[in-house]
Amino acid sequence: MNGTSQSEHEEQSTIGVGVTIERLSGLQSRTSSGESNIEGIRGLLHNICSEINQALWAQPRIYYTDDDSYHGCVLKRVRTVDDPANTDDAAGAAEKLAHENPKGPGDARPTALQIIKDERRQDGSLGDKVILITGCSSGLGIETARALKSTGATLFLTARNLEKARAALGDILDDGGDDDDDDGKVHLLRLDLESLASVRACVEEFLAKSQTLNVLITNAGVRLVPEGRTADGFEVHLGTNHLSHFLLFQLLKPTLLRSSTPEFQSRVVAVSSTAHRTAPLNFDDLNFEKRKYDGVAAYGQSKLANVYMANEIERRYGSQGLHGWSIHPGGIRTGLQRWNLHDTLVLLKNGPIHSYMYMQNAEQGAATSVWAAVSRDLEGKGGKYLEECHVSQGIVEGSDSVGPGHAPWIYHEEDAKKLYDVSLRLVSLGEE
Repeated sequence: MNGTSQSEHEEQSTIGVGVTIERLSGLQSRTSSGESNIEGIRGLLHNICSEINQALWAQPRIYYTDDDSYHGCVLKRVRTVDDPANTDDAAGAAEKLAHENPKGPGDARPTALQIIKDERRQDGSLGDKVILITGCSSGLGIETARALKSTGATLFLTARNLEKARAALGDILDDGGDDDDDDGKVHLLRLDLESLASVRACVEEFLAKSQTLNVLITNAGVRLVPEGRTADGFEVHLGTNHLSHFLLFQLLKPTLLRSSTPEFQSRVVAVSSTAHRTAPLNFDDLNFEKRKYDGVAAYGQSKLANVYMANEIERRYGSQGLHGWSIHPGGIRTGLQRWNLHDTLVLLKNGPIHSYMYMQNAEQGAATSVWAAVSRDLEGKGGKYLEECHVSQGIVEGSDSVGPGHAPWIYHEEDAKKLYDVSLRLVSLGEE
């Protein structure tokens, strides 16, 4: 890929605040005193935010999302089991604090394991289910796997570098991560999303071990990498983040359809990003062959493609018991947030403290993916973009770039249909 490397997880945010702060010295003179001052500012910022966290969030975690009417039902996050107040007023107040006034990583916003607890999925009801998660060598993928393992489901976790993944996953893997242990509940598969041949090989290996698949979580990806091409000649964001996952879904689709039951219909959870708000798709040049390369635009269109894939899965297969959800995990400082000029400018525009408040740790970042995968409220539904563990609302005009909300074009059905058909041709599957 012209010297670039693929990150094996999808852990995106609007900005990489932590890394950007660390690199702000690049905007200053390269004197030792200048760098020392920047380091001092960074440390002071961290201390201030930590004190805010401790002062405001030393309380039980109780939270709700806003009620959200959808297909005749109300999608509401359930109250935590250990909620001492047990009143709607308390829950509403906690929701306002936790979601409308985030206080940075580790605040009262839910973790993925808390979602499992709230959804009562530690009861063994998913013990006969099979879940496949891409990108499980660090960050979101690890925390998604950790939470879903607690349900008792059988997990298939993918990574490009298996040794790195084994070390990172640790005791999440059965018996130290023996890939050949067919009796275990957690299996590790190699998947290089820069190669469609690797996607096909991964599916072949999976199907040799399981004829069931209930949930597919397309979590892996790359972000703002230098211009490059995948092994199949695609622009690297388009090829890695969208087309390889699209092919993965297509090859696993018969298994997902066959595994669906009235009690638990199959789900595809596509991890997207607020970067989908960058612009509508440019169908005339998806591969950046006619225009100057722009990493921000390339990443943004790949994340919009994730949304469209999920929407079109719902439109085409929802009536057959196979549903698609796209999600934004929130701002997380992870391996995808390497320093870049775009993130620095966003940080300076919004302010470092304000930006920091929207950041989460990986445990919190995995919450919406896990909610989409196991929520009883979402059973038999799909075709919506989720964030903060609820159905997203449209972005408010004048909002800053780090806050929630989706772009008006994410539900353009004709564009979703067109991308789906184009993608079928690009991965050499022809039209349906």
